[in-house]
Amino acid sequence: MPESNQNLDNEFVEYIQKAIENEDMQSFREEFLDAHPYDRAKFFIKQRRKIRFQLYAYLSPEEMAEMFENLDIEDQEKLLEEMDPAYAADMLSKMYADDAVDVLNELDKSQVVSYLTIMDDEAAQEIKELLHYEEKTAGSIMTTEFVNIPANLSIREAMNHLKHEAPEAETIYYIFVTDEDLRLAGVISLRDLIIADDDLKIHEVMNDRVVSVSVSEDQEEVAKMMKDYDFLALPVVDFQKHLLGIITVDDIMDVMDEEASDDYSKLAAVSDMVTVDRNPFSAARKRLPWLIILLFLGMLTASLIGRFEDTLDKVAILAVFIPLIAGMAGNTGTQALAVAVRNIATGDTEHESKMKLIAREAGTGIITGAICGLLVVLVVYLWHHDVYLGLLVGISIFATLIVATLAGALVPLVMHKFNIDPAVASGPFITTINDLISILIYFGMATVFMQYLTR
Repeated sequence: MPESNQNLDNEFVEYIQKAIENEDMQSFREEFLDAHPYDRAKFFIKQRRKIRFQLYAYLSPEEMAEMFENLDIEDQEKLLEEMDPAYAADMLSKMYADDAVDVLNELDKSQVVSYLTIMDDEAAQEIKELLHYEEKTAGSIMTTEFVNIPANLSIREAMNHLKHEAPEAETIYYIFVTDEDLRLAGVISLRDLIIADDDLKIHEVMNDRVVSVSVSEDQEEVAKMMKDYDFLALPVVDFQKHLLGIITVDDIMDVMDEEASDDYSKLAAVSDMVTVDRNPFSAARKRLPWLIILLFLGMLTASLIGRFEDTLDKVAILAVFIPLIAGMAGNTGTQALAVAVRNIATGDTEHESKMKLIAREAGTGIITGAICGLLVVLVVYLWHHDVYLGLLVGISIFATLIVATLAGALVPLVMHKFNIDPAVASGPFITTINDLISILIYFGMATVFMQYLTR
């Protein structure tokens, strides 16, 4: 659950806790069900297991479903484990199908089969249809609980149809119009439907330039489309334009949160930060693969430094500036990486030439490298009174920042070109690669300046 607004109203908490202690189910239900589902969920999950068992008897599966949707997935799994299976299956069947699918996707297949077997056939069939879509596609996040109306109905007939179907729909702000073959033909807003003349036909007032997404479209692309068009809902169609479902803005908010967490995880070189690992062994198992890769890359850097052992023996002062050179390379590379990944994620690279982006980053590297290089030359000269040492470090910084900036921009662009998630080019990965490059540049320049440093 969100961290904000975590303090429930004290009067509300005291009242329902007293009702629970007195086993006054009627007073509890009156106050508890009057609260927002999010507040109910916050209160419920904080109760002891013994109290929760008491509350299961007080709340119907339908009432529990409304509250259950406002819980984190970890809390949902915990509650499912302690619920009576029949009660849990009934509750899942009362949830919106897409929300129930989100929960079931986190469970073992045996648990999913068990719940689908117990719940009523109509709900189970609806959930099964959504479960077979590939994860992170439009099909996996759409809901089939929506209102569609035939194009040949009158406005009056459509209003009657809407009144009948609305209680089961997830949203009615947009009503999608279909032809005789259930193909998507248009869309009409609730506002336009209300103000239109009752005797007009739907096809006369609908907007036939309707934007839709394919059922196999990646959820991140769907999120971009809804952001660009400011939609509250988006229709999902198959390759023949049959209307299969809709994606609502609340589902897209979850997608954006999930994608942001996923990208942040990769940028931090952690496989999964969506869930919190309370088990240190589980957390270590997820982090170790990247750390081991980075360990071997670090050993490669150490081996590279070892090749310049003779240079270091002759001019020991060079060792002092290794952390500076490597650190600056890592920092500027990570900055360029963050900009490139963001541009790819927001679709900006589609509106701007990739060569223009690379040229811009190269220019940024030249400017930052020149300024930092000049500052280093001045500082080193004032510190060691050695103009050649200052020039060595300054030129190395200049060259390193240019190369590191280009690497930070190019790596994610190349990965994106080959349909690899650019966030995989994580900060630690880019930093380690730039360490190698910076050390090579630094000691390469040191070799050139050696005759002046050893005089």
